[in-house]
Amino acid sequence: MSTNPAHSPPIRGAPAPAHARPGSVGKTVALACLGVFASYLPIGGVSVSLPSIQQGLGASTADLQWITDAFILPMAAFILTFGLIGDLYGRKKVFLAGLGFFAAGSAVSLTATSVAQVWIGQALSGVGAAALLTSTLALISHVCPDFRARAKAVSAWAAALGLGMSLGPLVSGAILEGATWRWIFLPPLIACVIGLAVGAVLLVDSKAPHGRAIDIPGQLAAVIAVASLVYGVIEGGASGWGAGKVVAAFAVAAAALAAFIVVELRSPSPMLSMQLFTSRAFSGAGVVIALALFAQVGLVFALSLFFGTVQHLSALEIGWRFLALNGLAVVLAPVVGRLMGRVAPGLLLALGLVVTSIGTFWLNTLEADSGAGTVVLVLAVIGAGFSFVMAPITAIAVSSVPHHLAGMAGAGSNTLRQVGGALGPAVFGVILTQHTVSALPEQLSAAGLSAADQDSVLNAVASDGLAAAGHLDVGASATARALGAFGDSFSGALHLCATIGGIGMLVAAAVTVVCIGVRKTAPEAHPVRSAPAQRGEAVVKEAAESA
Repeated sequence: MSTNPAHSPPIRGAPAPAHARPGSVGKTVALACLGVFASYLPIGGVSVSLPSIQQGLGASTADLQWITDAFILPMAAFILTFGLIGDLYGRKKVFLAGLGFFAAGSAVSLTATSVAQVWIGQALSGVGAAALLTSTLALISHVCPDFRARAKAVSAWAAALGLGMSLGPLVSGAILEGATWRWIFLPPLIACVIGLAVGAVLLVDSKAPHGRAIDIPGQLAAVIAVASLVYGVIEGGASGWGAGKVVAAFAVAAAALAAFIVVELRSPSPMLSMQLFTSRAFSGAGVVIALALFAQVGLVFALSLFFGTVQHLSALEIGWRFLALNGLAVVLAPVVGRLMGRVAPGLLLALGLVVTSIGTFWLNTLEADSGAGTVVLVLAVIGAGFSFVMAPITAIAVSSVPHHLAGMAGAGSNTLRQVGGALGPAVFGVILTQHTVSALPEQLSAAGLSAADQDSVLNAVASDGLAAAGHLDVGASATARALGAFGDSFSGALHLCATIGGIGMLVAAAVTVVCIGVRKTAPEAHPVRSAPAQRGEAVVKEAAESA
């Protein structure tokens, strides 16, 4: 059987989708794109605003990591649940609820007076984003059962995601030119309100219950596993990897993951069927998307701090630079959509990952004094490569299983996507802090600072972390040299992050070749088959034997 979803034969026993009403396809795809646009608009916007938030609230690097992860964690933890709820009670309801949660979270962050309130707002928005991500893909799968039509719709979906990532930094940067950082949360609030008003009237609902039921034990195990893992990584960098709470967090994460697998294997109605992973294409897609998002989101976090803390750029200047990274996803989306109907998605994916890895390794040439031209060129290479990652990997994940399991497959793929995205800032934040702090004494000495000035700088960094660079004061001359030493130390940490990210992209490319394949046709050893399909085949076989 072909591993290329475009050439896979139909799965017997899988219920056929209901015929979409004329005009409903375009409306559904448009609203799905609006939903994913709204959910990704603040990701890029918050990233470029981290230095401003850090100064405004006196936040530490760990606080900033949690601002990012407070959004991503609920996305990872609740995607499966919302996918199940959508299948049972309707994807339109989940879509509208997602917009409601997102609007509420944006309102909380808009009025925040503390880091903790921003965390709460981000968490609510993350819950909304989980509902939007899973419902939008499921809605598209329902109205586009044909692979080619679905590939074009998914390409538009990926372009909307990229557009949100692209415009977020620019919109936030423009806002920060004349207002405080809190106002960056107003645009997603407006987008969600518009989506609620339009979606309630125009969106066509769909379901795919097929005997499924709410899986509370599985949900609890998934939430505990993801939250404990990310907490352990972040606190490990702040408190030490041998700290009791860190070791306990990793132990809880491992136990919860094992419990989740056991629960899902035994559940008569699992939220994530382990049978999905018998498809090499689906399993490979999950690994690839987790690695890719780990590197991409982690590098965006690291670069945001580099641009703001080391190069002292404004949020708007940072936004223009990130436009080269995210904007190409929008520009190249039509090209990717057309190619997906003619070229094996695995080939597009592998080539995209290789190009992305080249650009990621190229980040090792960036220094504190690197100009905008060099930065934009490097980020453009990364953006061009990543443009050929999102749409193919999403299409592969939802098309490698029977149609009625597409919602679950999309939710599972998005869960792994967000786990990777949550671990990126957590791991890279730890690397940035630890490597910068460890390299700083040697850099300060090389800069010619006196022992007293070195101690003053090191004490400030030990107390405030990377945020200390914003208020160092050891005399005009010494401060300039200290900031130069800090910039060199941070640049070295950024290079280490880039090396790790580049390796991750190459590993993802290798997994693509091995598990998904890069040819139009290739044998698949373990196609996913539903229990109804197996029972139907048994009945047909018995009837034939009786005849």
